[in-house]
Amino acid sequence: MLFEGQAIRVQEIETGIYELVFDLQGEPVNKFNQVTLAELKESVSQLSAVDGIKGVLFSSAKDCFIVGADITEFSSLFADGEEALIAKLLEQHAIFSAVEDLPCPTVTAINGVAFGGGFELCLATDFRVMAEKAKVGLPEVKLGINPGWGGIVRLPRLIGIDNAHDWICTGAEKRAPAALKDGAVDAVVSQDKVRDAGLDLLHKCIAGKFDFQARRDEKQSPVKLNQIEQMMAFETAKGLIGAKAGPHYPAPMQAVKTIQKSCGMSRDKAIEAEVRGVAKLAGGPVVKALVGLFLKDQYVKKVSKGYEAQAAKVKQAAVLGAGIMGGGVAYQSASKGTPILMKDINEAAIQLGLDEANKLLGGQLKRGRIDGAKMAATINMIRPTLSYGDFGSVDLVVEAVVENQKVKEMVLAEAEQHIADDAVLASNTSTISINALAKVLKRPENFCGMHFFNPVHKMPLVEVIRGEKTSDETIARTVAYASAMGKTPIVVNDCPGFLVNRVLFPYFGGFSGLMQDGADFRQVDKVMEGFGWPMGPAYLLDVVGIDTAHHADQVMAAGFPERMSHEGETVIDRMYSLERYGQKNGKGFYRYEMDRRGRPKKLSDDEVGQQIGDIAAQTREFSAEEITERMMIPLCIETVRCLEEGIVASAEEADMALIYGIGFPLFRGGLFHYLDEMGMAAFCAMTEKYADLGPLYQPTERMKEMAATGAKYLNSSAAK
Repeated sequence: MLFEGQAIRVQEIETGIYELVFDLQGEPVNKFNQVTLAELKESVSQLSAVDGIKGVLFSSAKDCFIVGADITEFSSLFADGEEALIAKLLEQHAIFSAVEDLPCPTVTAINGVAFGGGFELCLATDFRVMAEKAKVGLPEVKLGINPGWGGIVRLPRLIGIDNAHDWICTGAEKRAPAALKDGAVDAVVSQDKVRDAGLDLLHKCIAGKFDFQARRDEKQSPVKLNQIEQMMAFETAKGLIGAKAGPHYPAPMQAVKTIQKSCGMSRDKAIEAEVRGVAKLAGGPVVKALVGLFLKDQYVKKVSKGYEAQAAKVKQAAVLGAGIMGGGVAYQSASKGTPILMKDINEAAIQLGLDEANKLLGGQLKRGRIDGAKMAATINMIRPTLSYGDFGSVDLVVEAVVENQKVKEMVLAEAEQHIADDAVLASNTSTISINALAKVLKRPENFCGMHFFNPVHKMPLVEVIRGEKTSDETIARTVAYASAMGKTPIVVNDCPGFLVNRVLFPYFGGFSGLMQDGADFRQVDKVMEGFGWPMGPAYLLDVVGIDTAHHADQVMAAGFPERMSHEGETVIDRMYSLERYGQKNGKGFYRYEMDRRGRPKKLSDDEVGQQIGDIAAQTREFSAEEITERMMIPLCIETVRCLEEGIVASAEEADMALIYGIGFPLFRGGLFHYLDEMGMAAFCAMTEKYADLGPLYQPTERMKEMAATGAKYLNSSAAK
């Protein structure tokens, strides 16, 4: 054994041929933390000193190769300022350059995921063999930064400028066929042969069949493009990538600029340009926000795994109510490997549910993500039925019938009679109290809420709602099932609207108030989209459905009358009475026509202004600042109330629920990050300007205390 540490071991496997194996002890995956980097530096130094060395194979003892850098170390890495970061990154770069400069051919056997720094290590070797099910990529832009260990330098020289822009500026994960096609890897083989294939390629390099030095020279030399070719490549990219990234995400455009600046340089000069580009981004607010979100997402996953460890796997599920929602639940369950019964009371509804599943699978087939055999196998895991005949073997039932309490009570009570005593019954309700629904059940301890967001296949969040009699076992099984469906479950306690809808309706209340005071809904939409929301409140109401929003608004007003009740006709009331329900009937605040892809296209509608014009006594101009404050204050305060009341367990979970459930702007890092960055004293001072607007704009007593002491939400939270 030439070297053996906590993360790396190096041994001679044939005369003059060494294998460097990544195997980080005590961790399920390999990652580049400080230990791994230090050991890579030491082991490569020892390899460089070996007399007669012929070749080095880089491999992994785990199912993945290397998932990337240890993101928990980012905050300390970025904390000391730009020049200190540049020095540190150059020091780390020297390790990867030492890999590239080994006095013999090098090959990486990519047996699984190789992302970020993991893939940059692969790029530092001369050749790469990839398992057919592995994935590679440089996802750093998703954290607001650029690749910092040679990805900016080496990838464009391997795969070309245009391909490198696609890889780096989107942060996309690339599967084996795409990586091979672009030239990022040299061979793709079956999973069980990746190491042997890597070793075979190494033998061929040693025998002179492949010129490793020519490959190495290519990576270390300037890109072979003349000035005109460079101008065409980069100016086109700047226009396309800048438009797609938008003003809030600087990392993609910085990547283009750094590639452009460095492509005419030799390796070491190009590395310096790469490092300075990373340092320019690292101290910015977007990086802090996005890295914080990553860590919060990891915390939420950790919480879910804690529940999953207590639960038996759901082997057979069922959904009550077919239709679009039921079909979406059935598709999601089956596509992730859990068989599901889909029950309704008539054939037409069953067919609607099957059509929904078939449509979603057809889209996957068309995009090449599944083949015909996989589509058929998935459909066969959805078993339609008009009876409860097979429900005795079901582990968990999702009720997804119409949002009407009496109908749900009837269906739930009926279903309970046909399932095993230990089976879980979950209601996909968006507003109705779980405690109220539980009153009709004989086994309320086996009942909880399981609130999917529409469309089920796209929206990552599932709220798992605990009623006052819900058992821990019920929550654990429901969380485990949601995770198995590929969703992010967040456990919340019962109250009107639960978490996401409860905090969303004060936001809509802010919108209604602006409209009553004479705002133009189009300006409000434009301002809030500029703030970072994926759609403004009027557009969002059209997507949710005005009828759905009107019903939920009544539920919320009844649940929290002191804050959410309102006198007189609101703009939502008016739109509902006009039967302008939004996208579902083609007319809401906007009108909708189907585009060539069959998606609703938003168009202006001059009728709307005339029909809702008398909601306000008179129209007036609002500044973007006032619109933003009047929209955001109620949302922020209500979310704080949910945390204070224990509806949600932590600020981290609340932040991720709003990110995944209603699209809170990513670059703002979550609602509690937004509040912490503003400071509670500044927030409370802002609310004073709108004190006359009522209780929705009144901060809690705890918020006022925090304003006085300078306390923050995320400093003392459970994720730390």
